[in-house]
Amino acid sequence: MAETKRVERPLSPFMLGQYYRVQMTSMSSIVTRITGNALIASFFLGAWWLLAAVTSKEYFDFVNWIATSWIGWLIWIGSAWAIWYHYLAGLRHLLWDAGKGLEIGIAEKLGWACVIGSVVLTALTIVFVMV
Repeated sequence: MAETKRVERPLSPFMLGQYYRVQMTSMSSIVTRITGNALIASFFLGAWWLLAAVTSKEYFDFVNWIATSWIGWLIWIGSAWAIWYHYLAGLRHLLWDAGKGLEIGIAEKLGWACVIGSVVLTALTIVFVMV
């Protein structure tokens, strides 16, 4: 029987470190999935707030206090960023579905555009809400 030489290599591309270099395209894909799922927190906070509004004044005051506390604002601001990031990443995928921007250099620039654009749009959203 022929002897086979065992090749030592990583089992998964997610073995970060010495085997796999972190790339913008893979990280932006992961963040897109995380932001999509993280938006559930703001949905539940908003739904809880609306349900409290139809329950009683005391319960609404309690939920409104939570929604407008620093934790609530942190959730709202994080959700605004997640919405903008997820939106821009969706536009990027729409561009990719059209067969454009698939070169590695352009794909990385589009990933950075999603990050920078989402931060700028979140800041503009905060300014717009505060005025």
